[in-house]
Amino acid sequence: MAEQFDFDSAKQVIDNGLEEAKSFLSDPEKIDGLLDSLKVQMAGLPDTVAGALSNVPLMAAMVKSYVTKEYTEVSPKVVASLVAAFLYLVKRKDLISDDIPLLGLVDDLAVVTAALKINEPELEAFKNWQAQKSAGNETL
Repeated sequence: MAEQFDFDSAKQVIDNGLEEAKSFLSDPEKIDGLLDSLKVQMAGLPDTVAGALSNVPLMAAMVKSYVTKEYTEVSPKVVASLVAAFLYLVKRKDLISDDIPLLGLVDDLAVVTAALKINEPELEAFKNWQAQKSAGNETL
């Protein structure tokens, strides 16, 4: 099964989760709960896997900034696709069981990698916005 879980499969997981993700985006409390669950889950991952998911905090920061209306220069569909990936990671309805050491995380890694690849320009723009914001705060 792991050999069958490729980029297209991961993208399909994200696409399938968009409606649920949109419902989360309309409720800041749900987003907060999701991001809290994500943080707990990330803390429990082996270092080798956590390193592969190193961009998840950037993705989460973008979602949070969007929901709080601090950063709105992004399409709601982009944010929904990130939330859909997070829902897959947190909800535990994996296509490959996480109980299988390392192999069980292949689908999780694929979904996050697909979300990153699909939204790379938007994430880079958000990263630049964060840097400019930080630089502006340092000069005050």
